[in-house]
Amino acid sequence: MTDSLTNALSRLSEAASALKMPDKSDALTLLASRDERILEVVLSASHFRKKYFANKVKLNYLVNLKSGFCPEDCSYCSQAKHSEADILRYPFIDTELLIKEVERGIANGAARICLVASGRGPTERDVNRISEMVREVKANHPTIEICTSLGLLEDSHAQQLKSAGVFAYNHNLNTSSEYYSKICTTHTYQDREDTVKKAKNSGLSPCSGALFGMGESDIDIVNLAEGLYTAEPESVPVNFLLPFEGTPLSGFAALTPSRCLSILSLMRFYFPDKEIRAGAGRETHLRSLQALSLYVVNSIFVGDYLTSTGQPGENDMEMIRDAGFMPVTPDGAESTSGRIPQSVKVESRKRGPGARIV
Repeated sequence: MTDSLTNALSRLSEAASALKMPDKSDALTLLASRDERILEVVLSASHFRKKYFANKVKLNYLVNLKSGFCPEDCSYCSQAKHSEADILRYPFIDTELLIKEVERGIANGAARICLVASGRGPTERDVNRISEMVREVKANHPTIEICTSLGLLEDSHAQQLKSAGVFAYNHNLNTSSEYYSKICTTHTYQDREDTVKKAKNSGLSPCSGALFGMGESDIDIVNLAEGLYTAEPESVPVNFLLPFEGTPLSGFAALTPSRCLSILSLMRFYFPDKEIRAGAGRETHLRSLQALSLYVVNSIFVGDYLTSTGQPGENDMEMIRDAGFMPVTPDGAESTSGRIPQSVKVESRKRGPGARIV
């Protein structure tokens, strides 16, 4: 006999095979499944990860061009105007420092560099400055993908960034349209949808995802997934709340490793053939199950995030290799470095039974 979760996973797989939007009730059944059944969920979703991306993992590296001083009131954000979080705050970095950061990202295996600047949206001066930076980066590293995330976007600015060599534009929907006003009042869900459309219409690859763990319900998660499906992003970053002290969501705890894996798996059913990226909060919330997420996602960030410290790059690479996956170079080829087994140092026990008592 089969049960509701088994039937739901079967129908979700059928929809994904046909590249159709999943049924809402099946998505809700997945999210309501018990933790002890997470391997069934991951296994079903992993079929599509393997089908479209084999064992490849794309690495991305964030560069925070300008940190803090944002006039928006997003309750989750450590850079927002109300935030008292203890973070680095600085104006635009210069091109020389950017080049060093880009090279650090490439050295860590990154195939895409994500340039981010806080604020409601870029000014004409900001776009001119960033366009020059991008041209300099592309002159030195022509195969690297550049993604920018600069806030709400004007059509002319999107076109200028595209002309400068920007490949993708990131602007996350973050949560459902119904829940959005509970996390931000200075702009709307529609503003975010419009920016994704402008990026897409300009020829930029649309990158749009979400942030989970802010008190949203299961129906909010499914409605958000449907909103993203309609927006047709080519890459979908999935972030999990980092509840910075000094923000309205400080201390908020709503996520477990299995919950995060369920959400990632659901996103794979909605986007079977798209790049899904495990973003901020991966290390904090997935904890010992981080490697399991690689059977669902095909992309992760390496290094630090915008205002929080990430896992060391060598640990990410070790995790990828140990799980049987392969990072890809900027030109899409498999990277073969680091496949030689490492030497192991064993320390003898000096405590417990038989140990000398001092």
